[in-house]
Amino acid sequence: MATSMRLMRFGGKKRPYYRIVVADRRSPRDGRFIEQVGTYDPRKDPAEVRIKEEKAIGWLKKGAQPTPTVRQLLIQSGVTKTLVEGKPL
Repeated sequence: MATSMRLMRFGGKKRPYYRIVVADRRSPRDGRFIEQVGTYDPRKDPAEVRIKEEKAIGWLKKGAQPTPTVRQLLIQSGVTKTLVEGKPL
């Protein structure tokens, strides 16, 4: 099963709030997911990113591919620094 780490949108109209989830690539954006690994609130200044490092690193090691936005959030939060060297994100 091909999995990806991506954003799942919550919140009302013009008030976005996202969960960072691991999901099957074939499932819809706000559909079924496997596990939640963090949250992202872009409305706060600065934007608030909370990631459960152990879960995120575990899924990356299992082969989950982050979307470009999630990849940037992982870099900003410092999760990529704790990854094993030699495995590119």
